[in-house]
Amino acid sequence: MTNWDWEKDLPPIAREKLARIGELTQEEKEKMTVSEKVNCLLSEFYQGQIDPEALWKRLKEEGKPSLLREAQMRLIDSLSFGSTPAELQRRRDGILALETLKEEQNTSVVEVNLNLMADLQKRYSAEIEQAYNGIRAEVERNPQLRVKHVQQGPNTVIIQLTVDEAIKELPQWQDFLSRHERRYSQEFAQVMEKLKKELK
Repeated sequence: MTNWDWEKDLPPIAREKLARIGELTQEEKEKMTVSEKVNCLLSEFYQGQIDPEALWKRLKEEGKPSLLREAQMRLIDSLSFGSTPAELQRRRDGILALETLKEEQNTSVVEVNLNLMADLQKRYSAEIEQAYNGIRAEVERNPQLRVKHVQQGPNTVIIQLTVDEAIKELPQWQDFLSRHERRYSQEFAQVMEKLKKELK
């Protein structure tokens, strides 16, 4: 059985890229090392094995600005509009703790943006609750809204819904939810991008 030399059948550009992969520059090796260290640290942080203070201590011991920036960026990327307030607070504390290790700190601007993210979540929840209560009053006043017609074969069955079930079935409630979430998610993403620019 002959050994097939698959590399020689590759196009020249692919062969060149393949050759370069084997020869990482010192800078690329350094980046990989930094990335690996940050992965390990943040993995412990996300799993709750270390808190923001321990993360701060470990990165202070390392004393590398590249590690700080990478860790902060990763923490920001891990934020999402759907994060629980506790998760958001923990990551916020981590991001701010790392900012204090930098020679040139931008703590107040970073804090303002992080607080804005938390405020967006609170406003979102408050508006959802307000809208829900408004629709709830309407559903309670109108018994027709609590009736659902379901087709079962040739027959139509009438099902009596609870107020909460009826609200969830209403198209205007579903529409409100999707529009509301889309708007706030976009605002949250904009604040995230602004925050990343502040850290560069």
